[in-house]
Amino acid sequence: MILNSSGEKLLFYTIPTILFSLIPFFLITGPFLSDFSISIISLLFLAYCIKKKNFSYFRQIYFYLFLFFWLYLIFNSIINNYNLDSFKISIFYIRYGIFVIAIITFLNFNSKFLRYFFYCIFVCFIILILDGFYQYFSGENILGYKRSYRTSSFFGEEKILGSYLSRLWPIFFGLSLLIIKKKKLSFYLLLLIFILSESLIFLSGDRTAFFYINLSAIFIILFSQKLFKLRLITLFFSTMVIVIITFINPTAKERVFDQTVSQMNLDSFFLDNPNNNNNNNNNNNINIFTIEHTHHYISAFKMFLDNKIIGVGVKNFRNFCKDKKYKISNFSCSSHPHNTYVQILVETGIIGFIFLIFTFLYFCYYIFKHFISKLKKKYYFKDFEICILSGIAIYLWPIAPTGNFFNNWLSILMYLNIPLIIWSLKSKKN
Repeated sequence: MILNSSGEKLLFYTIPTILFSLIPFFLITGPFLSDFSISIISLLFLAYCIKKKNFSYFRQIYFYLFLFFWLYLIFNSIINNYNLDSFKISIFYIRYGIFVIAIITFLNFNSKFLRYFFYCIFVCFIILILDGFYQYFSGENILGYKRSYRTSSFFGEEKILGSYLSRLWPIFFGLSLLIIKKKKLSFYLLLLIFILSESLIFLSGDRTAFFYINLSAIFIILFSQKLFKLRLITLFFSTMVIVIITFINPTAKERVFDQTVSQMNLDSFFLDNPNNNNNNNNNNNINIFTIEHTHHYISAFKMFLDNKIIGVGVKNFRNFCKDKKYKISNFSCSSHPHNTYVQILVETGIIGFIFLIFTFLYFCYYIFKHFISKLKKKYYFKDFEICILSGIAIYLWPIAPTGNFFNNWLSILMYLNIPLIIWSLKSKKN
């Protein structure tokens, strides 16, 4: 990246990196500011490339694959049950691909801004931890948001506190390895934040987020070089905090464990009495997560059988599930089928699904390669990279309820991981 003047540096580096650093704060406010920031970053970087007549930054395998996926989304939206929402999602999806290339380029130019990004996450976690625990015990947060059956802090009715913490946690943990290093006081403060944030994810009542943070922990324990003991310690103490708080107030435990067992129908399935009064599903079959999720998946599978190659179209599950042909029950219709793999399969068909499966297999291949190397006391990935990869594993894990794949807020959190891992791997090679 060549910047010939202070004005160019301000416009094409300083402003984008400030916006990037503030994304953790923007994500707390909702999708608008965070989406606005990555859009501005992408536009400014594109303007820089046009001004310099240099598009060599885009000559990367990642971007080529992304470009093919993006072009397919546009093609699918135009020819397949066209609606304006579908087309808008598809046409503007390119901003994520440009955003990733922009951040990689900025990191190669000067990676010091990562420190500011790290401290923004640091401050956000502290604020959310203090406010979240205050809301859990007092019944409302410092802004007066009431706690219902789930702790949500500043997210209010959105109930995505656990999702925010669990998805940013791997990046936060990974960056702490690069930035804090051997400063003892800061290190112990970070340990406390990690432990309390894991505990707060549980208290938020977000079962998927609680699963994700444990999936990330297992991933780091299995594949890291020097983080085995550290991650076990944080996991142990966060579990102890959860156990202690559960004895004081069992609300979160009832949500995460008891309600999950009931909704999956495991209680009546394994108990002698199949007509257990606590079971409100009125069947003796095990549900996939909940009866609602089960009916989403069955409805989606029926749609797929009728639209195997290109699916029903981006963001069209919500329209087709209203059709009597695909209705399973009053639970079967929703804005999306609540699983990334199911959503991509039913909305983009086998062609779109190939992109996702290829990404998953590509990821598994390199993790397996790293694991074999680890057995030989060699390591393909550094511990920082393992942390970031544990964050990517969250999104690629196939068996879990998920949000809408095309949701702006979730997409931003997902794409934050990609420039960090690509930059780190390229830096290591260089």
